[in-house]
Amino acid sequence: MDFRWTTLRVKDYEKSLEFYRDIVQLPVKTEFTMGENGRFAFLGEGETQIELIHRPNDEKIFGDAITIGFRVDSLDDMIEFLKEKNIEIVGGPVQPTEDIRFIYVLDPNGLKVQFSESL
Repeated sequence: MDFRWTTLRVKDYEKSLEFYRDIVQLPVKTEFTMGENGRFAFLGEGETQIELIHRPNDEKIFGDAITIGFRVDSLDDMIEFLKEKNIEIVGGPVQPTEDIRFIYVLDPNGLKVQFSESL
Protein backbone atom coordinates (compact mmCIF):
# COMPACT_ATOMS: atom_id res chain seq x y z
CA MET A 1 0.00 0.00 0.00
CA ASP A 2 1.29 3.49 -0.88
CA PHE A 3 0.39 6.82 0.67
CA ARG A 4 -1.18 8.99 -2.04
CA TRP A 5 -1.97 12.51 -0.73
CA THR A 6 -3.33 14.66 2.06
CA THR A 7 -6.60 16.51 1.51
CA LEU A 8 -7.02 19.95 3.05
CA ARG A 9 -10.42 21.62 3.13
CA VAL A 10 -9.65 25.32 2.85
CA LYS A 11 -11.48 28.58 3.60
CA ASP A 12 -9.77 30.72 0.95
CA TYR A 13 -8.86 28.80 -2.18
CA GLU A 14 -6.65 31.47 -3.79
CA LYS A 15 -4.61 32.18 -0.64
CA SER A 16 -4.20 28.47 0.03
CA LEU A 17 -3.16 27.73 -3.55
CA GLU A 18 -0.65 30.59 -3.42
CA PHE A 19 0.79 29.34 -0.09
CA TYR A 20 1.32 25.73 -1.17
CA ARG A 21 2.49 26.69 -4.68
CA ASP A 22 4.71 29.69 -3.87
CA ILE A 23 5.84 29.11 -0.28
CA VAL A 24 5.93 25.32 0.01
CA GLN A 25 6.88 25.23 -3.69
CA LEU A 26 4.67 22.34 -4.75
CA PRO A 27 3.88 22.40 -8.47
CA VAL A 28 0.21 22.56 -9.44
CA LYS A 29 -0.74 19.33 -11.19
CA THR A 30 -4.47 19.82 -11.68
CA GLU A 31 -7.16 22.38 -10.92
CA PHE A 32 -10.91 21.90 -11.30
CA THR A 33 -14.00 23.98 -10.74
CA MET A 34 -17.04 22.07 -9.55
CA GLY A 35 -19.51 24.80 -10.54
CA GLU A 36 -21.29 26.16 -7.48
CA ASN A 37 -19.93 23.24 -5.44
CA GLY A 38 -16.42 24.72 -5.22
CA ARG A 39 -12.92 24.24 -6.53
CA PHE A 40 -10.05 21.86 -5.96
CA ALA A 41 -6.41 21.43 -6.92
CA PHE A 42 -3.73 18.78 -6.66
CA LEU A 43 -0.21 20.02 -5.97
CA GLY A 44 3.08 18.19 -5.64
CA GLU A 45 4.77 15.21 -7.18
CA GLY A 46 5.91 11.77 -6.18
CA GLU A 47 5.03 10.98 -2.58
CA THR A 48 4.49 14.63 -1.64
CA GLN A 49 1.02 15.58 -2.80
CA ILE A 50 -1.64 17.87 -1.37
CA GLU A 51 -5.25 18.18 -2.49
CA LEU A 52 -6.93 21.51 -1.73
CA ILE A 53 -10.71 21.55 -1.63
CA HIS A 54 -12.81 24.68 -1.25
CA ARG A 55 -16.56 24.41 -0.93
CA PRO A 56 -18.68 27.49 -0.27
CA ASN A 57 -20.02 27.63 3.30
CA ASP A 58 -17.92 24.61 4.38
CA GLU A 59 -17.77 24.53 8.17
CA LYS A 60 -15.30 21.64 8.40
CA ILE A 61 -11.91 23.34 8.17
CA PHE A 62 -8.69 22.00 9.70
CA GLY A 63 -7.04 24.02 12.43
CA ASP A 64 -4.19 23.63 14.87
CA ALA A 65 -4.98 19.99 15.70
CA ILE A 66 -3.04 18.79 12.66
CA THR A 67 0.50 19.55 11.51
CA ILE A 68 1.98 18.73 8.12
CA GLY A 69 5.72 18.76 7.58
CA PHE A 70 8.10 19.36 4.71
CA ARG A 71 11.84 18.70 4.53
CA VAL A 72 14.04 21.58 3.43
CA ASP A 73 17.73 21.50 2.53
CA SER A 74 18.54 24.59 4.62
CA LEU A 75 16.34 25.79 7.46
CA ASP A 76 18.24 29.09 7.58
CA ASP A 77 17.50 29.70 3.89
CA MET A 78 13.83 28.85 4.46
CA ILE A 79 13.64 31.28 7.39
CA GLU A 80 15.03 34.05 5.18
CA PHE A 81 12.60 33.16 2.39
CA LEU A 82 9.65 33.26 4.80
CA LYS A 83 10.76 36.66 6.11
CA GLU A 84 10.93 37.98 2.53
CA LYS A 85 7.37 36.75 1.97
CA ASN A 86 6.17 38.28 5.29
CA ILE A 87 5.15 34.90 6.69
CA GLU A 88 5.35 34.78 10.46
CA ILE A 89 7.25 31.96 12.13
CA VAL A 90 4.99 30.86 14.97
CA GLY A 91 7.33 28.29 16.51
CA GLY A 92 11.04 27.63 16.59
CA PRO A 93 13.61 27.17 15.45
CA VAL A 94 13.61 24.09 17.65
CA GLN A 95 16.31 21.43 17.75
CA PRO A 96 14.98 18.57 19.92
CA THR A 97 17.85 16.24 18.95
CA GLU A 98 21.17 16.63 17.21
CA ASP A 99 19.60 15.18 14.01
CA ILE A 100 16.79 17.64 13.26
CA ARG A 101 15.88 21.31 13.46
CA PHE A 102 12.51 22.84 12.53
CA ILE A 103 10.13 25.79 12.53
CA TYR A 104 6.37 26.23 12.28
CA VAL A 105 4.27 28.63 10.23
CA LEU A 106 0.50 28.76 9.70
CA ASP A 107 -1.10 28.30 6.32
CA PRO A 108 -4.00 30.61 5.35
CA ASN A 109 -6.42 28.28 7.18
CA GLY A 110 -4.52 28.18 10.47
CA LEU A 111 -3.04 24.72 9.77
CA LYS A 112 0.42 24.27 11.27
CA VAL A 113 3.08 23.66 8.66
CA GLN A 114 6.51 22.47 9.76
CA PHE A 115 9.69 22.99 7.76
CA SER A 116 12.48 20.73 9.00
CA GLU A 117 16.13 20.24 8.22
CA SER A 118 17.93 16.96 8.86
CA LEU A 119 21.38 17.58 10.30
